[in-house]
Amino acid sequence: MNLLEILLDLNETFSLALVAIFLILVYRWSFTTLSKNSPPSPPKLPIIGNLHQLGLQPHRSLEALSQRCGPLMLLHFGSVPVLVVSSSEAASEIMRTHDLNFSNRPKSVILEKLLCNYKDVASAPYGEYWRQVKSICVLNLLSNKRVRSFRAVREDETKSMIDEITKHSSFSRVVNLSEMFATLTNGVICRVALGRKYSSADCVEGGQTFKELLLEFGNLLGTFSIGDFIPWLAWLNRVNGLNAKLDRVAKQFDDFLDKVIQDHKDDRSRSGNDGQSQIDNDNQNDFVDVLLEIQKANSLGFPLDIISIKALILDMFAAGTDTTYTVLEWAMTELLRHPSIMSKLQNEVREIVGNKSHITENDLVDMRYLKAVIKETLRLHPPIPLLVPRKSTQDVKINGYDIKANTQVIVNAWQIGRDSKSYHNPEEYDPERFLNTHSGIDYKGNDFQLIPFGAGRRICPGIQFAMAINEIALANLVYNFNWTLPGGAKCEDLEMSESTGVTIHRKYPLKVVAIPYSY
Repeated sequence: MNLLEILLDLNETFSLALVAIFLILVYRWSFTTLSKNSPPSPPKLPIIGNLHQLGLQPHRSLEALSQRCGPLMLLHFGSVPVLVVSSSEAASEIMRTHDLNFSNRPKSVILEKLLCNYKDVASAPYGEYWRQVKSICVLNLLSNKRVRSFRAVREDETKSMIDEITKHSSFSRVVNLSEMFATLTNGVICRVALGRKYSSADCVEGGQTFKELLLEFGNLLGTFSIGDFIPWLAWLNRVNGLNAKLDRVAKQFDDFLDKVIQDHKDDRSRSGNDGQSQIDNDNQNDFVDVLLEIQKANSLGFPLDIISIKALILDMFAAGTDTTYTVLEWAMTELLRHPSIMSKLQNEVREIVGNKSHITENDLVDMRYLKAVIKETLRLHPPIPLLVPRKSTQDVKINGYDIKANTQVIVNAWQIGRDSKSYHNPEEYDPERFLNTHSGIDYKGNDFQLIPFGAGRRICPGIQFAMAINEIALANLVYNFNWTLPGGAKCEDLEMSESTGVTIHRKYPLKVVAIPYSY
């Protein structure tokens, strides 16, 4: 046997040995990662685990899997164990009984880059920093008292929306309600957080408009990063351009916020007001001014640096714009599909308001059916169907199953809202249920049959802020106009496809024809 034959034989032997070792490792990974007392788990593939089973709409895919495995199901996304919770009882165990153990957040390269290295409220690790910055946001922007103080802003922005729709109707033009709702919520948040509106006319670095930047920011928050679950594949984010896109958008927002903050500092210097800048000259401090004043006073027990200020401002857009207007989008979609429900809501609103030219928030108090419509919309269309993921901090037993520390937790609020054990005819859009059999159920985190905003320590702190916008906007829409679909389309033909991403909008914009109502 010559040298070449020997080398070829050795190479073949070495290759076979590598393949054998790889197969052994795959076998051990596939069959030894689960403890004897783990929750039920569907079969998984080597390396990727159950990632291939998520599909484009994970809330629906996970519902199908849970029908086989039960309300507590253990999946593996790459190397990361993920507990999927699909019933109100199991959700209560996670977010009430063992809430403290599940109050942490998993890491994500997307949140790290876009939200200033987890310095915001939504993604910050559970601990003292999170408690302090959450308190800042609640006291100065999201408390009931502060939300009521922004009433004039909401009413003014809603009136602007109604005026714009009226212009369209006078020329018989089709109205893009999805775009109207995005403009409404962006206008409110900009004014109370930044002190003035930033719109499609305002450009940021790179030539984009603020509106375009905000849209790209929201889309990126819903992007999947393979490196979060299979770390040794993180290099793919460089190859597919995700890292570059994240860096660019983060830099553009950073430059934009630098300018916003500097403008506020300059205004404070010019006015000598020591932090008393105002929301559109409406005698209220905006959120940026409040944050700058807290920074100056150094009253938190730790320094509130400029990175934290930017992260908290970004949170208002990340958590406030998309999730708020998607509720309006789906509410109007369901009302258009159910003319009798639309008519009943219009009758209630018009009877209470009378012949006034517009609705104020005082008129909303007695609109019980309006509130039921919004609840039913949240039941069927929670803005973030899988909520924001949590992570366990230590080993714990849930419903007899052993859950290990550092397990991610996904709560399928979309499936919980459609559970036949909690709701009769759960797929049917029926606001009446919240006036009768389910009249005592609310969305504020105490009733686990309806948790569109989560529950426990990590519940969304902006519930009142969002609902105040939704109620005044929806009431004005059904009061001021009758609605039809373009081209004489029938209500049952209305497209109901969902978008992809973290926040679930309609896949296609909601385009309608508005017919002014004569008071």
